[in-house]
Amino acid sequence: MTPTLKTKILEVCDKKIAAKGENVGISFYAFFKNKNDDPELLMEAAEWWIRTHQLDHFEKAVKIKALVQAGR
Repeated sequence: MTPTLKTKILEVCDKKIAAKGENVGISFYAFFKNKNDDPELLMEAAEWWIRTHQLDHFEKAVKIKALVQAGR
């Protein structure tokens, strides 16, 4: 995972958790604006989320944050 994606995921997870609590769910689309302004990063996130970890569409933000922090 590139440092750019790692930073983006951690920032978004922290914001979502702070705003909605530890049970908030997110999808990998949460890391991007509605406009696809960075297709390479979007594909990297999709690959990590879907192929590498075979995660459901929505997962708990705390789970995603823990995976990223563990370097998985």
